[in-house]
Amino acid sequence: MSSITIRRVQPADRALISAIVEDAFAGPDEARLVEQLSGNGDIVLELVAEFDGALAGHILFSRLRVENGTSFDAVALAPLSVVSGHQGRGIGSALIRAAHQELVLMGETLSIVLGDPGYYGRFGYTNARASGFASQYQGEYLQALAFADAPLSGTLVYSRAFEGL
Repeated sequence: MSSITIRRVQPADRALISAIVEDAFAGPDEARLVEQLSGNGDIVLELVAEFDGALAGHILFSRLRVENGTSFDAVALAPLSVVSGHQGRGIGSALIRAAHQELVLMGETLSIVLGDPGYYGRFGYTNARASGFASQYQGEYLQALAFADAPLSGTLVYSRAFEGL
């Protein structure tokens, strides 16, 4: 029986994380995003998944602000990566669930993702919850999940690292 272990990222994981992200996205853009978010100090939470003892997945949440007359801290889920040969085994789901638990314990109240509604909807993300936000990414793939009281509207301000995508 195969097992999935979720843990926080360690410095020695960096090279493997880049390889996982590049494999999952079939290119270097998201791996560069991870490097820039790390270099800029914008990471709020970063976890990896080990599958049978080898790194097979990665999730990152960076700081996002909601501007609506005041500035409200939120998080952006990007990227979520699972090595192509291990997709469909529950690794991504395990990463999301573990990360959500950590984010709640950390006092985070709002998470935003740009992704497949069919996939992220399984974890409570909805486009309806994100529809009040002004964003360059506004559309059916922009989704939000509130863990507690959070703004319903405002402008989403992502880390500068996202400008390169």
